Amino acid sequence: MAKDKKQKVMRPKAIQPKGFRDYFGTDVSQRAEMLNTITDIYHRYGFDPLETSGVETVEALGKFLPDVDRPNEGVFAWQDEDEAWMALRYDLTAPLARVYAQYRNDLPTPYRRYAVGPVWRNEKPGPGRYRQFYQCDADTVGTASVAADAEICAMLSDTLEAVGIARGDYIVRINNRKVLNGVMEICGILDPTDPDLHADRRGIVLRAIDKLDRLGPEGVAALLGEGRKDESGDFTKGAGLTDEQTQIVLGFVDARRDTGEATCARLTELVTGSETGTQGVRELADISELLMAQGYGPDRIVIDPSVVRGLGYYTGPVYEAELTFEIFDEKGQKRQFGSVAGGGRYDDLVKRFTGQAVPATGVSIGVDRLLAALREKGRLEATSAGPVVVTVMDRDRMADYQAMVAELRAAGIRAEVYLGNPKNFGNQLKYADRRDSPVAVIEGGDEKAAGKVQIKDLALGKRLAENMTTRAEWASQPAQMEIDRSDLVAEVAKMIARAEAG
Repeated sequence: MAKDKKQKVMRPKAIQPKGFRDYFGTDVSQRAEMLNTITDIYHRYGFDPLETSGVETVEALGKFLPDVDRPNEGVFAWQDEDEAWMALRYDLTAPLARVYAQYRNDLPTPYRRYAVGPVWRNEKPGPGRYRQFYQCDADTVGTASVAADAEICAMLSDTLEAVGIARGDYIVRINNRKVLNGVMEICGILDPTDPDLHADRRGIVLRAIDKLDRLGPEGVAALLGEGRKDESGDFTKGAGLTDEQTQIVLGFVDARRDTGEATCARLTELVTGSETGTQGVRELADISELLMAQGYGPDRIVIDPSVVRGLGYYTGPVYEAELTFEIFDEKGQKRQFGSVAGGGRYDDLVKRFTGQAVPATGVSIGVDRLLAALREKGRLEATSAGPVVVTVMDRDRMADYQAMVAELRAAGIRAEVYLGNPKNFGNQLKYADRRDSPVAVIEGGDEKAAGKVQIKDLALGKRLAENMTTRAEWASQPAQMEIDRSDLVAEVAKMIARAEAG
């Protein structure tokens, strides 16, 4: 009788889902350090922390997502057992609107909050574009004063400089959706008495302007008109504007002048006849005046009509932080790094829940993009120091080694005992090297009997190996020394300080 063939075991592939990535030690540490710096600025400006669930009802998220007709498109959504639809949060703003509506009787007005955390977007991934990423937001809810918008822009400028983006390497650009609405009113594609009329065409106009940096005026003009075919042959339908209407819109995005005052004067000309547009220009002028009074000049913050922001819920001032230094893209070509933060006023978002208009404004910083920018500028260390490694010379004396790391940790020094197979001492030192450990601690039986311990300066050893060539040079700066066991903490701290000083 033939033997049964062994059934093949189907094992899962050890790969992450498409559009997601894993973050290891240094990445996580650098992000945490950056978030501490950012939230310290937010806190200094008087904002309070808020942490919401990563899951919201699809109804709460609403349709305030770019390029969607159905409320759950663009998000990761599922139907719960009670048939209610839920989704991973798309951003940190929609949850804020829900929170304010839910707890408004218990919250101060205005309510100033900041929030940090991952968000998820069910979009096509690409180079540097992931479906999960971190945001760091700050918002003011409950005031219509444009002083709140000016404050957000000033805070954004301070934040970029605090994390290491030098003045001159960034610019915060401000525009106003009311001005753009005025332009579209002049063009005949916005009727103040029927806001839903031509809504699709206005959405195409917004997205076209938002692509100005990438496509240039000619590409935007094509999208404002009949449409545009890209290099791959894919055709994107345009807004169907006439040549005259297209020129009005292009005149708007090209209205920036040398000063905020001159820009506002030019915008006033473009929106003459639109009450909404004129109001928007006045708000921009007020914001510019408030910022100048605080010392935020055009070297940091400018009025720029080409900024529109893609999300449909913005109702007034919008702003974007752009890094202006050049990097090399995937094709080896130079380009500016681009946007790392954006936001604006969204006076109708809370109204969805309450039926009453609640003014609000805020900003969101893309933490991962900002980290990438700092790496490009060489302002983040590629690695961070690992823990002190206490080696194991005698496995029966594990308690002694654990006592050492306990003393080091109590003194605030990161430390661990080697927990692998201690038989090969060389492997223990290789492990310490892979952990980028600054110091290794060695205590054999002889050292234990004499009340001594050996400490090996691994950071110094690396530098000596790279730069010294003679035995005399090695002897003048020994990388290993014997010390009294009672001096362990003090001497290890000295070694670490020397390593950090370079």
